[in-house]
Amino acid sequence: MRFENNRTLRTVVISLVIVGIILLALSGVLRPVLGKVMDPFVRVQGWISNQFMAIYDFFTLPRDVTDLMAENSQLRNEVSQLQSQIIELEEQLSEADILYALLDFARAKPENTYVAASVIGRDPNPFMHYLIIDHGSDDGIRYGMPVVTQQGLVGKVDAVTASASRIQLINDPASSINVRMQSLNVEAQLTGTSTGDLELTMIPSDANVQPGEILLTSGLGGNYPSDILIGQVLNVQKKENAIFQTGVVESQVDFSSLRAVLVITNFIAIDIQSLTNE
Repeated sequence: MRFENNRTLRTVVISLVIVGIILLALSGVLRPVLGKVMDPFVRVQGWISNQFMAIYDFFTLPRDVTDLMAENSQLRNEVSQLQSQIIELEEQLSEADILYALLDFARAKPENTYVAASVIGRDPNPFMHYLIIDHGSDDGIRYGMPVVTQQGLVGKVDAVTASASRIQLINDPASSINVRMQSLNVEAQLTGTSTGDLELTMIPSDANVQPGEILLTSGLGGNYPSDILIGQVLNVQKKENAIFQTGVVESQVDFSSLRAVLVITNFIAIDIQSLTNE
């Protein structure tokens, strides 16, 4: 009986102590004591957590890096494909613009018949100026036919095969064209040079040629039809006691970037030199 009373008393005392501790904890009196008591446990828990995260990163990071590298490579491939598609679309748009411009030019001059051709090559000789196009005799192209773009005169057909043709540009050193000045109605001769420049010769000494004067083919010589735009005069030089003036001409055509041309197929060049030499 006495043993049970002692156990009951001890239980009551423990309960009162626990209740007292809880009340003190709730009132904040034991907060500094609890902080000091729990601090070692918190530190141990933090250390264990850090070690666990280090071990986790050690085993999972390489896989994450590999996944990121693979994803990065895939994104680069997609970007490269998109860039290629953009370039292809720009090329198609540029080609469409060129074809529309050539079509407009052909419609503006319905007296001629044309064959449109793409430029597929250039002469590697720096002192000769030729283009290769992808149409030939099978398409009705013949030697001597004029070649133009919407900007003006390009040259003439110099050699022909069944499926391709070589075009002599007007700035080739062997090229010579009879021209006239639009506002003055003065005739002269246009020749190419080894540097690719256009030189205007045989200008009458009394002609008052100003920079900006428009040059057209005159039709004389039988090599080109008349009134095809060539370009404009940049400057004119007149030497003392010289019979003729000379000048420099700027073509309206950018020969270095030509991608498509029109061949005038209803014009047949006439070699009148053999007639004049007899």
